[in-house]
Amino acid sequence: MRPPARIWSVALHGVDGVPVEIEAVIGGGMPGVHLVGLPDAALNESKDRVRSAIVHSGRTWPNERIVLALSPATLRKTGSRFDLALALGVLVAADAVPPDRLRGTALLGELALDGRLRPVLGVLPCLLAARDAGMVRAVVPRAALAEAALVDGIEAFGADSLGDVLDWASGNRLLHRHDGAQEEARAVAAPELADVLGQHDARRALEIAAAGGHHLLMVGPPGTGKTMLAQRVVGLLPALDRAEALQLAAIRSVAGRLGDSGALSTCAPFVAPHHSASTAALLGGGSGVARPGAVSLAHRGVLFLDECPHWPASVLDGLRTPLEEGEVRLSRADGTVRYPARFQLVLAANPCPCAPPIDRDCTCRPDVRRRYMSRLSGPLLDRVDLRVAMEPVTALRVTEQRGEDTATVRRRVLDARAAAVARWSEHGWRCNAEVPGPALRTRFPLPARVIAPLEARLRAGDLSARGADRALRVAWTLSDLAGAERPDRGLVDAALYFRERGAA
Repeated sequence: MRPPARIWSVALHGVDGVPVEIEAVIGGGMPGVHLVGLPDAALNESKDRVRSAIVHSGRTWPNERIVLALSPATLRKTGSRFDLALALGVLVAADAVPPDRLRGTALLGELALDGRLRPVLGVLPCLLAARDAGMVRAVVPRAALAEAALVDGIEAFGADSLGDVLDWASGNRLLHRHDGAQEEARAVAAPELADVLGQHDARRALEIAAAGGHHLLMVGPPGTGKTMLAQRVVGLLPALDRAEALQLAAIRSVAGRLGDSGALSTCAPFVAPHHSASTAALLGGGSGVARPGAVSLAHRGVLFLDECPHWPASVLDGLRTPLEEGEVRLSRADGTVRYPARFQLVLAANPCPCAPPIDRDCTCRPDVRRRYMSRLSGPLLDRVDLRVAMEPVTALRVTEQRGEDTATVRRRVLDARAAAVARWSEHGWRCNAEVPGPALRTRFPLPARVIAPLEARLRAGDLSARGADRALRVAWTLSDLAGAERPDRGLVDAALYFRERGAA
């Protein structure tokens, strides 16, 4: 029996890649292909794809017993990204291809029956894992080459077919390389905040939310600018750094949303699913492989849920854990996968089902109004830091009620964010919304006279302990926007004002 050939590929577990060693042994029994190492149905079918691709590439298929072992054996292997590696493993084991160029090389790609190489999802996180495991090069489908080139520290080659890879491994040809240095994606011009008429309180709440990473609820009749304001949050947020941009790109790659431009976007994402979206679409999941949902696609950005009372209560309550922990966990029979989900939640709601332009014209009974807003559960609302009531628009002339533009507000937001980073960075927190409540109360306590309004509401039962912590975080954000060293009582009162406004 010939010695086993060893080839490397990468499996995906959530958004994390796991290097997989593929051992191929030929001989020692009746002809056939045996694939071991917990393959799923798509991977089991690769035996037929690999055989046909090898034959159509002009190579001879070994008419012997072939054992292909994927290690770690206890990790479930899913998808068709292992096809290329399996084909090379068989041919190296049959002494049909020299193994020299394949040492330290990760192979990814699905094979067509005629040997063409098809792109697969998750190339970016797979190559990040391959680089961290010490691999020096990777071969991917040519269509995924721009995505592969986003990863520094590993040579990425693109191929159109299995034949191209075999010729390259034999030293008879060169594979495609990505031409030119990677560029950041062109920033899309954010909608202008000055276009929103009036709504002084809502504009101020939007600025506070952007400066501190806080969650926001806007309640008001249709046409008052709730959606317009939500769309303008990302224009106030700081750009993502490279690590954040790569993490977001990895999530999009797994979800098949990265695109083929090869440019790394540093803009904070804005995700606005429709209220008919399922739990799997919002939180992640689906049959088979658990895919990331809207909460993960909004990582380090904004998740906007319009008409939130129309969402099923069970779906909305599923947001509670991601809001607290910054990740979503999806459990399946084969284990649990984790996707990052640290986003800002922006909710918009009408005050009642009929939603007239002016609230006094409402025809809904009181119990109907209560039932409509009660679809937002108390535990979910307790995690929303800022609540604002939208006022009816009473003037359309641009010269009246025109507020500050995006650039002016964004400068204040970035200054406030910089102050928060300077204060919290040594503790590992990036903005006020990420600071744990116990740390605010014990390591950064405020004088008793400053927090007296919070204490009074706690004693009266008008505020939960979580709500008090969130109001404290908003007060710190107001302090940063004001350029103060720490909050005073007036800023704590202002934080409570925005927490109680629109709470009906």
